[in-house]
Amino acid sequence: MASKGTGMAFSRKSYRLTSDAEKSRVTGIVHEKLLDDYLHRIFSSTDRAPTAATSRKLLNFQNLPEHLDQLLHVDEEAEEEEESQGQVEGRLGPSTVVLDHTGGFEGLLLVDDDLLGVIGHSNFGTIRSTTCVYKGKWVYEVLISSQGLMQIGWCTINCRFNQEEGVGDTHNSYAYDGNRVRKWNVTTTNYGKAWAAGDIVSCLIDLDEGTLSFCLNGVSLGTAFENLSRGLGMAYFPAISLSFKESVAFNFGSRPLRYPVVGYRPLQDPPSADLVRAQELLGCFQAVLSVELDPVEGRLVEKESSEWQLQGQPTVLLTLAHIFHRFAPLLDYEVQDCLKQLMMSLLRLYRFSPIVPDLGLQIHYLRLTIAILSHEKSRKFLLSHVLFDVLRSVVFFYIKSPLRVEEAGLQELIPTTWWPHRSSREGKESKEVKDETSEERLRRRAYERGCQRLKKRIEVVEELQVQILKLLLNNQDDNGGEASRYIFLTKFRKFLQENASGRGNMPMLCPPEYMVCFLHRLISALRYYWDEYKASNPCTTFSEEAYIPPQVFYNGKVDYFDLQRLGGLLSHLRKTLKDDLASKANILIDPLELQAATMDDLDEDEEPAPAAAQRPMQALAMGGALPLPRPSWLSSPTLGRANRFLSTAAVSLMTPRRPLSTSEKVKVRTLSVEQRTREDIEGSQWNEGLLVGRPPEEPEQPLTENSLLEVLDGAIMMYNLSVHQQLGKMVGVSDDVNEYAMALRDTEDKLRRCPTRRKDILAELTKSQKVFSEKLDHLSRRLAWVHATVYSQEKMQDIYWLLRVCLRTIEHGDRTGPLFAFMPEFYLSVAINSYSALKNYFGPVHSMEELPGYEETLTRLAAILAKHFADTRIVGTDIRDSLMQALASYVCYPNSLRAVERIPEEQRIAMVRSLLAPYEQRPWAQTNWILVRLWRGCGFGYRYTRLPHLLKTKPEDANLPSLQKPCPSTLLQQHMADLLREGPDVAPSFLNSVLNQLNWAFSEFIGMIQEIQQAAERLERNFVDSRQLKVCATCFDLSVSLLRVLEMTITLVPEIFLDWAQPTSEMLLRRLAQLLNQVLNRVTAERNLFDRVVTLRLPGLESVDHYPILVAVTGILVRLLVHGPASGTERATSVLLADPCFQLRSICYLLGQPEPPTPGTTLPAPDQKRFSLQSYTDYISVEELAQVEQMLAHLTSASAQAAAASLPTSEEDLCPICYAHPISAVFQPCGHKSCKACINQHLMNNKDCFFCKATIVSVEDWDKAASASATSSAA
Repeated sequence: MASKGTGMAFSRKSYRLTSDAEKSRVTGIVHEKLLDDYLHRIFSSTDRAPTAATSRKLLNFQNLPEHLDQLLHVDEEAEEEEESQGQVEGRLGPSTVVLDHTGGFEGLLLVDDDLLGVIGHSNFGTIRSTTCVYKGKWVYEVLISSQGLMQIGWCTINCRFNQEEGVGDTHNSYAYDGNRVRKWNVTTTNYGKAWAAGDIVSCLIDLDEGTLSFCLNGVSLGTAFENLSRGLGMAYFPAISLSFKESVAFNFGSRPLRYPVVGYRPLQDPPSADLVRAQELLGCFQAVLSVELDPVEGRLVEKESSEWQLQGQPTVLLTLAHIFHRFAPLLDYEVQDCLKQLMMSLLRLYRFSPIVPDLGLQIHYLRLTIAILSHEKSRKFLLSHVLFDVLRSVVFFYIKSPLRVEEAGLQELIPTTWWPHRSSREGKESKEVKDETSEERLRRRAYERGCQRLKKRIEVVEELQVQILKLLLNNQDDNGGEASRYIFLTKFRKFLQENASGRGNMPMLCPPEYMVCFLHRLISALRYYWDEYKASNPCTTFSEEAYIPPQVFYNGKVDYFDLQRLGGLLSHLRKTLKDDLASKANILIDPLELQAATMDDLDEDEEPAPAAAQRPMQALAMGGALPLPRPSWLSSPTLGRANRFLSTAAVSLMTPRRPLSTSEKVKVRTLSVEQRTREDIEGSQWNEGLLVGRPPEEPEQPLTENSLLEVLDGAIMMYNLSVHQQLGKMVGVSDDVNEYAMALRDTEDKLRRCPTRRKDILAELTKSQKVFSEKLDHLSRRLAWVHATVYSQEKMQDIYWLLRVCLRTIEHGDRTGPLFAFMPEFYLSVAINSYSALKNYFGPVHSMEELPGYEETLTRLAAILAKHFADTRIVGTDIRDSLMQALASYVCYPNSLRAVERIPEEQRIAMVRSLLAPYEQRPWAQTNWILVRLWRGCGFGYRYTRLPHLLKTKPEDANLPSLQKPCPSTLLQQHMADLLREGPDVAPSFLNSVLNQLNWAFSEFIGMIQEIQQAAERLERNFVDSRQLKVCATCFDLSVSLLRVLEMTITLVPEIFLDWAQPTSEMLLRRLAQLLNQVLNRVTAERNLFDRVVTLRLPGLESVDHYPILVAVTGILVRLLVHGPASGTERATSVLLADPCFQLRSICYLLGQPEPPTPGTTLPAPDQKRFSLQSYTDYISVEELAQVEQMLAHLTSASAQAAAASLPTSEEDLCPICYAHPISAVFQPCGHKSCKACINQHLMNNKDCFFCKATIVSVEDWDKAASASATSSAA
């Protein structure tokens, strides 16, 4: 038999009566008469006279619910009146008083979900309540959460506020300001006392007397204002104005006032009916405590309630169950508030408790948290209203570092210290580790054992944190409501939005160190549920094969806020790719939605809240219209004014109830994160939920639950937001260890070399040695903590897993063709940055090479970088630069360069083709750097890691990509050679652009060093701008790298310059000779500008020296004049000597000779004070020096022959452009003339005549003698 209205069922068998006294004593079951007396004694009304036993109805547990209904009955008319719209004399508005989030505000404000808390989010925002008063005495309270600038009080509906004027700044508005200790009503005077965070302000208004006053923590501050305006149309609203980031919480009477004032009534009436019921039930509970059953004697015994003990009698337990079944719903608010306060206390205790050796305090608080969250209803309440909204629950997933080593007991855990040696960028330890002594080996092993002990203790905490996340990600607790996972998803997405920098949203950043720990725990819980789902659904995939399907990026089910897409703005992509969406994904963009999104992207100013509320939100699904009512909370200050920022035109598909044919399309509508249901995410029959719009390239079988895909997407976004930066920041501890270890080694070396007679020096060195040793002991233990919490093997595997997820996601997205542009940029960023973190941050303890599938992952990343660094679907400048820089760094290391060589040949050739595109109109410096890295190790004197002149002035730093050992790629060089030979336009356009950039870079460099020299020579003290020095050094480095690219090109494909059967070869060779001569003349002139600036050795110009640029020029000349075929050498020699800037002295300078040697004599020994390639025998081989000497001898001889054979040329016959070569070409149709070199160079970039600007149709050879003969014949 079911108990009426209770939802509980009791069997009659449970209450079978017996007169067996012995049985009664054992079981506690009483006979019918005693039970009736007991229940009537307990459940008698407190305000009614006791009923005579003869006239009352017999009570038992079967009819007790009906009796309770009568006992707790409250007059329905009174209850309905209470629930009416506040029809109380003196008050107007709803009975439930909250902040008016629909229209009663000015500025941008963040309002809590209960509409009682508010945070200022603009200069001086104002908001009022929904209820006003016009008669009587009223009071409300405000909890001051921050003690900044606020004005609290009352205003009328006619008051108009703005970002400068708030409550108290207009007529008929009155305010108290405890920050400045003043009262405000148009004018201001001193009043009251200063408030502090945690204080409670009571705002009292007496409309019978026309006065207004305030109390602070229950103490009256006195009457603030008198003679308030009253009468027709005058009603006062509670109101507040507050500055940015200030926050308060209102209590209008929804809970008891902290400091009630006699005679004043709260704006919101207490729930009188519920209070009556609660009073009755508390009386029943009091009766249970004061009455005891004596089943042996068959009577009731009165007792003191303080002596009552629960002895397990079934009758008493069932009676209490009936009481609390009715009492519990009345305690909802109190229980919720208790849960909230309890969780806040746990968080504070966890966050601020000291780190003890066994982490016992943290473990204790986490276990308490797990116990609370294990209760389904409590978990959902905390998820919905507390964990992310108030507390930022990520604190529970953080393991803070101890402030002092002693605090965490690390000295006991790790008694022996050791510090690792610096590792190379390939993750391998340096040679010093291989040569460690037996004592060092013993210390290292003891240190590692201590680190393992520490790690095991930390793992206990981490496992508890993962358990918390497993509870929050539970999706099976959907009995009577939404499952925890879907509440978590909504809150998690808003958490990500708050931490993403977006237009119109001020970021409320979670500390990055918290984010790192949160990410790792989230990955553990995510992979647990992913693999668990795979175990029960074999057709899905393991987490090891996870990726995000590409349709997630364009179907709008997931909101990416205003994060940039690869193809640009989302609204732009929806307009330009709407045909591709229709053909590949069966998606149609609703024109109304498209128009609204476009307006949002164009209009950056704030729009009024009503306008945002009236934005079209229709949706059409397969021809049918479905109206979508706008929830009231969407009009809140939090969402109404910034609504377009919270969801940048996100598109959500309507749920089709039958499978779509290839010809059917789905129109889309806009949904916010909060509007989504479980069906929108997981889908249902004929609906793929989050995966609607599957392209044909994607498999039909699901990967896992759709909700887990969204969690994974959020984890990747988290890494991009702040985790990567924090991983790089924590490397600083390891760097500190290396620096102190180096200082200690230097000190010990000095101690060994110091003479024993110098007692003073020995004492200082011994003191320094002690300081460095103590600091290293501390840092090595701290480093153990960092490695256990941030850089452990498990954390490395998490980052590696994210990297592989991103690689698969990018590969799948790439297959969708133009729809790849919808992918958010951060996927490529995370792929690049996570690889960098694995390679640079986790060594030397852990190496990336130890990870499973290491080489395959390197190859896949190489393929992505090679394909997408020049992908036209990617338009963002920043992400394109990141891809280019990543590829440039990738080719610096042998392992990753070999990975580039392993990608398919077609992709390699396409990559090299992109690298050989003309340099104009694109960022070419990184492209040039990549080509240089492919050549480094093959060029003339180009086998150095660091410049020779820097070895003694700057310590070795093997961490930079530019300082890696040369690792040239002959395979990619061959691809380059093949492509340069491929067509008539590839090589000329590429080389012409390289020569143009070389001319620009070297000219800029010379101009800057002139300015630097002039500044250095001024008598007055002045400083050269460091930025100018940096730009100058950059121009020099660019010049050197461009020369090296030219050297590589000449080496691989010399015929481009030397085969004059090709139409552009002569022109390219003449331009090259001109630039080489200019560089040589500027650098080799005696006591010239270059020499003086190099001698200054200014900070920032360390790389500027003779060696790098001269060996690059020498390499080109040797390739042209020594290694080329005889015909080519002759052509190169004639062009070089024909250039008017050529000076043989510059060639002699290379070997330290001031003047050219006499033909047939041997070269004298170089002057030690002069620059000479012969001084760099560690970098230049004997064979290379012999080639330079051969080149010098050849040029000396050729120069002498050219001088003897040269004939004087009339000035009229010289080219009017360069005045270096005779006229040899005539332009048609205008007839103007120049040398071939000038006109060919000009026509590479311009088709207009030098002189008359007429369009040049053709260029013909011109010979003066032939032209004169033709002229005379015509005459």
